[in-house]
Amino acid sequence: MRRWAASALADLGEDHLTAVLLAATELVTNAYDHGGGPRRLRLHRDEDPCRIHLEVDDDSALKPMLTDSTPGDRRGRGLRIVNAVAHDLGSRHSPDGGKTVWATINCAVYGWDPCPTPPSPEV
Repeated sequence: MRRWAASALADLGEDHLTAVLLAATELVTNAYDHGGGPRRLRLHRDEDPCRIHLEVDDDSALKPMLTDSTPGDRRGRGLRIVNAVAHDLGSRHSPDGGKTVWATINCAVYGWDPCPTPPSPEV
């Protein structure tokens, strides 16, 4: 999953790509640990400002919760990590009884190097 995402987003700035990969890893891991495994990972890119919106679907209807974990805890830090790098984080129920957990990583929020502007299509 990380190789696929890194390849799909290879032109992001290094900090932005690292944050996206970290968030994706944590959301997919949470789907395995709490949702019966991920059903789908989606990435959507907005160009201006450069934002990556990622979504992970799983089979659990239980809403994810931020816990009061500390760095020394063995578990329970995943959503805290995602929340630290994401501009926005949330979840929504799926009509089939599962849920989608999503995060938006925006390079402009943290002052990271901006993403390269793709070339304009030739007309």
